[in-house]
Amino acid sequence: MEYFILAAIGVVMGFFGGLLGIGGAVVLIPGLVFAFGENQHLYQAAAMICSFFVGASATIVHRSEKVLMMDVLKGLVPAAAVGSIIGVAISNSSVFAGENSYLLARILGGFMIYVVVYNLLKFRHSDGGAGGFDITGARRSAGLSIVCGLLSGIPAGLLGLGGGVLLVPTQQVFLRLPLKRAISNSASAVALLSIVAAVYNTATLPQHGIAAIEAVKIAAVVIPGAIIGSFLGGKGVHKLPSKVVRVVFIVLMGLACYRLLTVAPGA
Repeated sequence: MEYFILAAIGVVMGFFGGLLGIGGAVVLIPGLVFAFGENQHLYQAAAMICSFFVGASATIVHRSEKVLMMDVLKGLVPAAAVGSIIGVAISNSSVFAGENSYLLARILGGFMIYVVVYNLLKFRHSDGGAGGFDITGARRSAGLSIVCGLLSGIPAGLLGLGGGVLLVPTQQVFLRLPLKRAISNSASAVALLSIVAAVYNTATLPQHGIAAIEAVKIAAVVIPGAIIGSFLGGKGVHKLPSKVVRVVFIVLMGLACYRLLTVAPGA
């Protein structure tokens, strides 16, 4: 039954990760908390391993559709990688040690409130033509791409997000990209950033009394379904109307927010 639950969570993680360009950690972590109880450091490490496969699978779809913006990614990815390392280092500090690891879940839940409100405010505005991929009004600045990377990477490393949840709205705000372009870029960035975060998170698990192999075991069961789900979700970005994608994003963030804000300390 445990393996079935993990596999099912993997498919859902992959689909929403691919559809929304978020890597899927915000699905996997609350899902694991709901099914097995709080173990934030372990789940974050497993989520980063899985997020690589989700992001890579969705990137294949977006690359084939020729919607990736390489000029943006050149500044975005390195900056986010540096930021994520800083964030992971903060998460491993004494503030979040032992039973206090639940505080990471609280912080993540609080951030989800921001994400939900932001997208509710954006919902009434159109993402432009070309099926939500029009970049006529975009600000394609290397400096702003780096800012987006840093603002996404530090919280991502701290909260085990893989960067996707922040990469999407920061690109919308600072680069003025439509939702679907931001999602496509985010999926590609998540694939690369997750490698750094996965290695760092897994290597530091012994600091919390957890064997690194435990994260690998979880990931091994989750990954096959996550890859399948991600391909389907990536296709959905190009097939579904922008407002439908945004509604799905808002609902998913709201559910994750509720679960993470109500998890019991040391559960």
